[in-house]
This record gives sequence, C-alpha cells and structure tokens, in this order.
Amino acid sequence: MTDNQEKIKLNGKIYHLNNIDELHQSHESIDSWENAIYQFLKNWFENSDFIITHTSGSTGTPKEIKLAKTAMRNSAQMTNAFFELDQTKTALLCLPSSYIAGKMMLVRAIMGGFNLITVEPKANPFENLEIPIDFVAITPYQLHYSAETLKLKTVRNIIVGGGHVNIKMETLAETIPSRMYETYGMTETCSHIALRQFNGNEKTNFFKILDGVTIRQDERNCLLINSLHLHNEELITNDIVEIIDNRSFRWMGRIDSIINTGGIKIHPEQIEKKLESVISSNFFISSICDEITDNQIVLIIENIENLSKSDLFLHFKKLLSKYETPKQIFFLPKFVYSSNNKILKKETISMLNLKCL
Repeated sequence: MTDNQEKIKLNGKIYHLNNIDELHQSHESIDSWENAIYQFLKNWFENSDFIITHTSGSTGTPKEIKLAKTAMRNSAQMTNAFFELDQTKTALLCLPSSYIAGKMMLVRAIMGGFNLITVEPKANPFENLEIPIDFVAITPYQLHYSAETLKLKTVRNIIVGGGHVNIKMETLAETIPSRMYETYGMTETCSHIALRQFNGNEKTNFFKILDGVTIRQDERNCLLINSLHLHNEELITNDIVEIIDNRSFRWMGRIDSIINTGGIKIHPEQIEKKLESVISSNFFISSICDEITDNQIVLIIENIENLSKSDLFLHFKKLLSKYETPKQIFFLPKFVYSSNNKILKKETISMLNLKCL
C-alpha cells in the first residue's frame, strides 16, 4: 500500500484496496447491510472519479445520480471540521450503505481517520453499545425507538436526517444528553449543507449553513445553494425558505406541495407543524379536487387514536385559520413507507380509492 492510498478504520481494523475483500460476507446476500459496506468501499478504492447512487424517492420517482468522489470528500471534510472529527474520535455507522447517508459516514471515516464502528441498521442501534461514541447519523424513525436508550449512553453528537424533526422528537431530545442536530441537504449536495441544533442551550428554530456554502432565494422564494467545492453550478431547490441572514434560514415547505384552495396558497408542512402537538400518530396534510375551491384540504392519519373527528375539528378552530382547516379527515390502518421509512404520500392516498385527486 502506498502512503497516499486511501484507507478506512472499521471496528479497529484498517482496510484499503489490497485487503478490502476481507469484508465480503460470502454467507450473506449481496444486498445485506454488511455487503453493502463492502461493495461501496470496493467501488470507492477503485480508480474511478464517480460513485453511482439514487435519490430517496420521497418527493418523486428515485433518480440515479452520479456523484463526484471529490465532492463527497469535500462534503465529508465540512462535517468533520464542524464536529472536530479526527483520528482520536470514534463514530458509529447504523444506516444502510446503499443510501447516501450511509455512504457519507464511510467517506467521513476515510477523510477523518477516525474509528468507525459498524452495526446492523435497525430501529434501536444503540441497545448493545458499550463504548462512548463521538458522532453518529440516524433517522427520525431511529430516534423515536432509541430515545430511552440514548439517555443512558455516551453519544456526544447526533445528526438526524432523512425526514422532518417534529415537535414530538424535540420533546424526546430534551432529556437526551447528546447534542442533536437536524440536517438539511439532499443527495445532490452529498449529504447536508446546513444544521439545526434542536436540543440543549444552543437550540434554534433555523438552519445554519456550513463553512464554504452560500445561499440566496429565487423569485419563487426557493433556496438556491452555492458551494463550488460540492458542485460546479448553483443548485436550484424546490424548498421555500425564509432567509434570516447570510448564514441561516428557516425551512417553510416545498413549492411542489403547495395547495391552492379557493385562490389561497397553503403550505401543508406549516399546517402539519401546528397539529403535531395534538396528533400522536403519523399523519400528513394533502388535498383532493373540489368543484368550488379546486382543491380541498384533507387530513390523513395512520391508526385510529383516542381523538375523534369532532375533537380534531375543535382543535382546528383553536390552531388553524379558515383556509388551513381540513375539510375531511381520513383514517388508514397503515401508511405506505419507503425502504428507509419515509411516508410515500401518493401511494398512501391511493389506498383511499378517492375518485378525484
């Protein structure tokens, strides 16, 4: 192995191009979590400039994306610098390496030289953890099922991505000693470009961009991202934001999810935020077509709770404006989810067999 050949420290052992095949688990399926790590690292150490990955599919059909390894290295260095991750630190990989979040944990370990402990991606990856961890990335789903365990473990920094961190999760985080951050980013930016701490003394309600990133809004009030070390041109998003200053912004919702009802444009994400305190099940706001208003706002809830429809409509009067108020409420026993536990809204709505969508 030459001095400049890339390597990674996994579970205390160094791997590189010459010995990476030792990671291959012949008794496991090719798409097992262990072989996904092996396959990514094998591709990474080979002499190519790009990695092929896919978008999550939560806001549309999953797309194949070719990411430059240089951009992934630069993204990893941004995160490592923010969290001061170096050869003295230990991190945990508990996300599938078939997705960008898991891939980037591996790249951060390569760039930072820290020891990366690997465990099976599951709802509570911390239950058998016996050593202190400096850094880990998890999903909101994992936070929900790990909250009680995390109160008793030493995990210094946790980033939560792949879904919105709601009020219920923030409440859970209040009693967890770790510093916890919601991430903003996408596959195209090789992971996050901004972070929001949602517990502790430095808790905020807005995202702060990382060093090397600049932001602005377009005429739609959507976020535009400039980060020349990640991509060669300005990245146009469909995320409507409120710019607070040149280093921070507040996320308002997606422009492609806006509901036009009676000529009034409504952000479903803002309604959902207002209802988080009264609905404990998974739910979302959507719309169905209506002869009078074009689109009628509806609320779709997973599982039937103690709250009745009449109780919910009473809460609507207190929490929502006239135009935000759902006109109908639907209960479904189970939503449709992606393989990484994101709600697939279109597929879920189709289960209602409504004639007009």
